[in-house]
Amino acid sequence: MFSRKIRIAILVALTVCGATPTILEAQTRRRTTTTRRRVRRPSRNRPPAVPIVRYTTVRSSGDLASALGGLTGRTRSGTWGTMVVSLTRGDTLFAENPGGEMLPASTMKLLTSAIALERFGPNYQFSTDALRDGPVGPDGTLNGNLYIRGDGDPALSGKFLPGGPSAPMNRLADLVAQQGIKHVTGSIIGDASGFDDQKVPQGWLTRYLQASYAARVSALSLNENLVAVSVTPSAAGKPASVVLEPSTSAIPLVANVRTVAGGGARLGFRKRGDGTIQANGSIGTRTGTRNYVYIVEDPASFTTGAFRIALIARGVKVDGDIQLGKTPANAAKVASLRSPPLASMIAAMNRESINHYAELLFRNAARGPNRDVEGSVETASTLLDDFFATKVGADTSGLVFADGSGLSVLDRVTPRAQVQLLGYAHRASWGPWFHSSLPVAGDSELLRRRMRNTPAEGNLHAKTGTTNDVVALAGYVTAVNGEVLAFSFLYNGRDRWIAKSMIDVMSETLASFGR
Repeated sequence: MFSRKIRIAILVALTVCGATPTILEAQTRRRTTTTRRRVRRPSRNRPPAVPIVRYTTVRSSGDLASALGGLTGRTRSGTWGTMVVSLTRGDTLFAENPGGEMLPASTMKLLTSAIALERFGPNYQFSTDALRDGPVGPDGTLNGNLYIRGDGDPALSGKFLPGGPSAPMNRLADLVAQQGIKHVTGSIIGDASGFDDQKVPQGWLTRYLQASYAARVSALSLNENLVAVSVTPSAAGKPASVVLEPSTSAIPLVANVRTVAGGGARLGFRKRGDGTIQANGSIGTRTGTRNYVYIVEDPASFTTGAFRIALIARGVKVDGDIQLGKTPANAAKVASLRSPPLASMIAAMNRESINHYAELLFRNAARGPNRDVEGSVETASTLLDDFFATKVGADTSGLVFADGSGLSVLDRVTPRAQVQLLGYAHRASWGPWFHSSLPVAGDSELLRRRMRNTPAEGNLHAKTGTTNDVVALAGYVTAVNGEVLAFSFLYNGRDRWIAKSMIDVMSETLASFGR
């Protein structure tokens, strides 16, 4: 059997050759012109017709297996990997290719959730700290540098704090100012040493990299490492207000946008080679604020620059600029900004399928509560592999963990391993938080519009996964007789619309099952 590193190297080679699947992305429509008349063609974006298939009510395990097998057979191409187990009785109700090495897409977040909860527990909080390496005089002058040390907090954004994208740095700056610091003679230094320097995991294809779902990875991250250029009109003939949100000194901004009478906007944005963002054009007086979002290439500098701006806004004079470096061991803590409980962040990650959260939590799991290991894909993958082998009791030979989110085309899981994980989580002390983090059929987030008016609505809790070549759903559902069923439905192929429909029908059939 190949070693993990050799397996990843083989998958990388296949990716370069174009043999691995791609992520779901917007397609552009081609314009077709003729010299005689316009020909009406079917839209390339329109999903193919899906045959109407409804769930069936079955009352024996044999009939259930027959019903589910008939549904997977309706796809015209691709590969299925499925497994359904009764956690109440301990028997397998259905399995098709359960050991198949499948692309998981975002169902990979189930694995990241489990290892994070196993390591930290649901109430754990990360801490972004401000520290000093010099004394503070009676006049509030810090004779030295002020550090901001990242702890890989995924929630360092406006999602959990009121006040928008700048809220976390504003809050930390407030805490520093409350400690009596009025003047920093040195620099503001960002410390992202909790993770390694790999900002983009292996298997993230190049075309992903300017999309918000593929933000860079760093132990010192802010606002999911996204920055918005915000344009607001003023009076006609005057320059428009153009600012970065969150504001940061790490990204130069050049604005040449004028305000004109009327509505609408004609705006152009460009990122220069040196990182400067340039905004040009015009915006009407009757137009609301327009935002253009960029991926931040250097999260640690971005966050450090935002902290410096926030300090200055609160009257703290800073003589130096921003730098990156490791916090000295003898640095004194000035203030700390703690994250929400881990369970809250995992709920946001799973219900909204936030890749950035998954990547940070994956590496944090490797660091552990003692923060004595560098967070990296390699250390996290080793930890997860050991967790599956020793705790979950799964065969790890077919598993590859190239990232924590499922965005990598190198990831591989098996339906059996996923179901075994679901069983372990169901029995774990943190199981209730894991269970409640999952979207609910017909009710919440990514399952809000699926399986409505069926026995699965309000019953099934599961994580979705969708790319150009993957449709997946894995989680729990309660049968009519009270049995708790764990299931993994993984489809790899191009017949996604039919596969998705069949997954919903299989899920509804499970919810109506009783014996």
